[in-house]
Amino acid sequence: MTRSGANFQAGFKAGLVVGKFCPLHKGHELLIGQAAAQCGTLLVISYTKPEFPGMPPALRETWLRERFPEATVVVLDDERLAGHCRRLGLPIRTMPANAAPDAEHRAFVAWVCTALLGRTVDAVFTSESYGDGFAQALAAAFGHPVRHVSVDPGRHAVRVSGTAVRADVHGRRAMLAPSVYGHFVRRACVLGGESSGKTSMAEALAAAIGSACVPEFGRTWWEHRRGELAFDDLLHIGREQVAAEERLAGTARHWLSCDTSPMTTLFYSRDLFDRADPALETLAERRYDAVFLCAPDFPFVQDGTRRGDAFRLRQHAWYLEQLAARGVPYVTLAGSPARRLALALASIEATDGPLSNKEKR
Repeated sequence: MTRSGANFQAGFKAGLVVGKFCPLHKGHELLIGQAAAQCGTLLVISYTKPEFPGMPPALRETWLRERFPEATVVVLDDERLAGHCRRLGLPIRTMPANAAPDAEHRAFVAWVCTALLGRTVDAVFTSESYGDGFAQALAAAFGHPVRHVSVDPGRHAVRVSGTAVRADVHGRRAMLAPSVYGHFVRRACVLGGESSGKTSMAEALAAAIGSACVPEFGRTWWEHRRGELAFDDLLHIGREQVAAEERLAGTARHWLSCDTSPMTTLFYSRDLFDRADPALETLAERRYDAVFLCAPDFPFVQDGTRRGDAFRLRQHAWYLEQLAARGVPYVTLAGSPARRLALALASIEATDGPLSNKEKR
């Protein structure tokens, strides 16, 4: 449960929007935005029973808080609800199922407002036909008038539904904000020692699947520091690598190709300083939907910055050891660039179905 101040252009003192937001799409954003523009404070409540796979309460709360930071956001499941009840000394209760009668949902929302939050509203915003009855039920519970404000009930401004988006989230990604869509994008990480074709492979994979490639931030920062890295630089590199992934995920198409991961940064921290920041150790645990390890099976190419073939082999051996110790499945990419790309694409298709169907979108 989060609360934050609001500076809305007020038409109503306090407004309410309730929904599943599974996922939060542009129709929802239109509704919440209209409510925000007309209310002094805005309360957004999200709950669903059962939950939808891949959209837990914490993620929905993240979406809502990122997109509407001025609103008070309350995202519930039965576990969270029980925690709030215990904290307030209230009898434990559970949420109504999605298929429960409207009267149960209306009574539950009124109880959340008054018992959990200690507040009421004077307007409820919906795009549904049930809005008038919802407002009447809230008015009866609160003891004062509550107005229903209908926003685009015919879906003329934004033609979208949660059901349609869930059925094909990638095909309908235009209906999602990039920060929301990015959570549905799968990540493919390409690892490899120096002069193992890692960067070329990551870029080729991105091109083949028509998506984005996250560049290796460590190389950029190393050049910025003129080859002289301090201990604290390594944590900065790891964090920026992850931040770049998050930024680019919303622009990707189904898969995001990642040139390296914080695991590589961990290797260099241990190699250069014989230690690593605990926060970097945690970043190195980051999981990916596919991991590809480029084999050092062609002659080492010195570009003036690399440390030699012996170092490349040691780095490759370290990757093998770490991936095994962490229980991370991976595919070794060996041979020509064309063969490596074919292996990577075959692995992705084995996980996620034919890429040709996705490329047509």
